[in-house]
Amino acid sequence: MSEYGGFQEGGRPMARYIRHACAFCTLLLAALLVNAARVQVVQSRVYTDNPANRRAEIARYGHPRGDILVGDEPITGSVDTGEQLRYERTYKDGPLYAPVTGFASQSYGTTFLEHAGDGVLSGTDPMLSPLPLWNDVTRGLGPAGNVVTTLNRKAQEAAYRGLAGRKGAVAAIDPATGRVLALVSSPSYDPGVLSGNGEAVASAWARLNHDPEKPMLNRAVRQTYPPGSTFKVVTAAAALDAGLVTDLDARTDSPDPYRLPGTTTRLTNEADGCRDASLRAAFEWSCNTVFAKLGVDVGVQGMVATAGAFGFNDTRLRIPFSVAPSTFDPHVDRAQLALSSIGQYNTRATPLQMAMVAAAVADRGQLRTPYLVERTTRRSGETVAGSAVHPVRQVLNPSTAERLKELMTDVVREGTGRRAAIPRAQVGGKTGTAQHGVGNTGVPYAWFVSWAQADDSLEPQVAVAVVVEDASANRGEISGGGDAAPIARDVMRAVLGR
Repeated sequence: MSEYGGFQEGGRPMARYIRHACAFCTLLLAALLVNAARVQVVQSRVYTDNPANRRAEIARYGHPRGDILVGDEPITGSVDTGEQLRYERTYKDGPLYAPVTGFASQSYGTTFLEHAGDGVLSGTDPMLSPLPLWNDVTRGLGPAGNVVTTLNRKAQEAAYRGLAGRKGAVAAIDPATGRVLALVSSPSYDPGVLSGNGEAVASAWARLNHDPEKPMLNRAVRQTYPPGSTFKVVTAAAALDAGLVTDLDARTDSPDPYRLPGTTTRLTNEADGCRDASLRAAFEWSCNTVFAKLGVDVGVQGMVATAGAFGFNDTRLRIPFSVAPSTFDPHVDRAQLALSSIGQYNTRATPLQMAMVAAAVADRGQLRTPYLVERTTRRSGETVAGSAVHPVRQVLNPSTAERLKELMTDVVREGTGRRAAIPRAQVGGKTGTAQHGVGNTGVPYAWFVSWAQADDSLEPQVAVAVVVEDASANRGEISGGGDAAPIARDVMRAVLGR
């Protein structure tokens, strides 16, 4: 008994030691798990972003990238190189779509849709995975998804073909929805030459960046130009909304030449018959003096408000990549306001912005925010996300929009924009020849903004802006009606199916 009892007494300290050891081991295990969780979750970004860690980069290029689609057809692809960074990006009709796709380069990153849609295209977007939290822990990449654009293939091709390598840009949108139908910049480049990471890619990068023609500049959304006489659409809208003009055919009190307020500078016109011309005649023949005076009569506050309603001075526009803000200077004197009101001085606009102006006129004064992505999908084609709700704002009174449509229709029917006419369709337009350079000695930019609606359609179907920088043309040979209007016409015909 005592022997067994002694054994039991001696066993108690032993059991206590075992319990303590178990508890200590449990604490160690818990500490290891906590540290593993800290490394895997809390500090994962530190290790992932460490330049010495190539696992993420190798994993990123370890499977084919998702595609960008126009309609149902991909305009991108991936090729297996067999290298450590296995898959490189390829492009179908690269120069045609470069202003939309941008590039996806192993050396230089991503731009435009390749950048804005990178989460879907690389497979890292949590919405692509049925178990996103598990993917966050494992850092695994699921199959890449696709980005479906709003582009109209035929309109895109017509715009690119029309520019024919000349410096310039085209933007086309659907006024009724805001869908971007064409986005072209010229001259362009093949983004596929930047996809890899070898010496050839570095050489192509240096060549493209030093090219004086700037082929990688997206002139449609990242370059602003003086809009010239196309801005008279905005000035006419401001004057009509303010009630300064109530009758399109009434004579205006507009001298020719017009002395800029507070100066001895006299503004003249290219056309004859602008003295006291009606708004209809002044718009049709683009009388500078009439619109400069109208802008002064509206005043800085009114002109800034109307330009702002159309989208000028907006730094937040994304389609989904950012758009350079178009500007109308709010800090001008009366002489500067006169020049600003005819699209000169500090007034600057992207082609996309001027397409938005035409779209608002076409759609009863309503402006829908433009967008380029229709939806994103899984590789199987299942929709992950559709286009978000795009706000609509009333830019100008519907009655004002109707009168502007009438003025723009007159320009195409019997004015400077006759080359934009399309059979069996109502077409409105406005030409522009924007001066630039020191002392306005540079070759003018040719502008044309327009909209079109088929005779059997209940709503406008396309709004277009074209700008051509033709440095090879003589100063007297370039005009919106001669150079830009035929390009706009072909884009509109492509959309209308004519």
